[in-house]
Amino acid sequence: MTGSLQIKNDKYYAVLNLKVNGKRKPKWIPLGMQVRGNKRKADAELNRLIEEYEEQEKLNISSLDKSESDILLADYLQKWLKIIKPTIANATYQSYSNMINARLDKYFRALGVTLGGLTASQIQDFYQVILDEGFTTNTVIHYHAVLRKALQSAVKKELIPRNPADSVDKPKKNHYQATHYTEPEMLELFKVIEGDPLELPIKIAAYYGLRRSEVLGLKWEAVNFQDKTLAINHKIIEAKVDGKFVPMGEDVLKNKASIRMLPLLPVIEKLLLQQKEKQEFMQDILKTGYCTEYLEYICVDQTGKLLRPNFVSDHFTYLIKKFGLKKIRFHDLRHTCASLLLANGVPMKQIQIWLGHSTFSTTADIYAHLDMSAQIQTGRVAGALFGQEKSLPNA
Repeated sequence: MTGSLQIKNDKYYAVLNLKVNGKRKPKWIPLGMQVRGNKRKADAELNRLIEEYEEQEKLNISSLDKSESDILLADYLQKWLKIIKPTIANATYQSYSNMINARLDKYFRALGVTLGGLTASQIQDFYQVILDEGFTTNTVIHYHAVLRKALQSAVKKELIPRNPADSVDKPKKNHYQATHYTEPEMLELFKVIEGDPLELPIKIAAYYGLRRSEVLGLKWEAVNFQDKTLAINHKIIEAKVDGKFVPMGEDVLKNKASIRMLPLLPVIEKLLLQQKEKQEFMQDILKTGYCTEYLEYICVDQTGKLLRPNFVSDHFTYLIKKFGLKKIRFHDLRHTCASLLLANGVPMKQIQIWLGHSTFSTTADIYAHLDMSAQIQTGRVAGALFGQEKSLPNA
């Protein structure tokens, strides 16, 4: 396999020449690196990707023959996971990997179930085990999606005649009602986190309703102090590398609408300027002891290391418990932002754009029950419907 580095919008891309149906087809992969000062790092990443894709071609599932329907389902899932890794986003791969290694592999390996011998009844029993452990139907739906996708690949390659997951009764999605803070509760949170390492991430999430990955993915280049804008176009996920979870950046967000330009709020601008000054001070104090790998990122610790997603969630939970505040998740700061915007008269459509939801229905499904302004307006109309009612004549 061959590949090369290409530059687009002042960022490096790896372009690999993949073989598809006997023909070479270029695949562009964003490396998430600025051109300046990253040539050596980009070359190393290109070589790593070439080696990884070459390995995937060797493992290509099309090379399996029909006799491999006798392979253990657990082994097939592991092989499938390796094959699809180069074709999906890192966040998606981590999600699939977590589900396969956390439950699917252990459960079906213990049963000794083969790919060709898997039945709908066995899948249904697996889902019931998850529900019996107290998890919601949403968890089952996630597992169903991954298992069905893996089995559909086996059907496509004629390893099995049909997909047994299609015969399973998938449970209905459990409606999650988001928890959120009131304005006084948010002010109390802001008060107790002053000076905490999470002060900046918490306030950014609260004011902008950003996802955790979007907050941690903010780079200095995304902030335009002159035009007063903030670009949301990068994210940080946690990926397992050599047995350890490490932060990893990528330009692929949850959906197209997630890439958005927002105004730089004065309160956030002040915090960002303080953060920039703090980072420069720590670089000067620590010198070679300061990590220079993440200089382009905003949310780093005192030594310059990127804040890990799991640390953010865990430390936020710790703060809530320490100060006796109402229990919410870090992600619920996003819901708090939306609920307070609604309460202050911001239209649902504008909130959709602010949050980066792909469709209006997504926003409405989550927050319609909080939109009292719409309910009040509807009530006024309903109350006036029979305002001209006249008395019936006597018989």
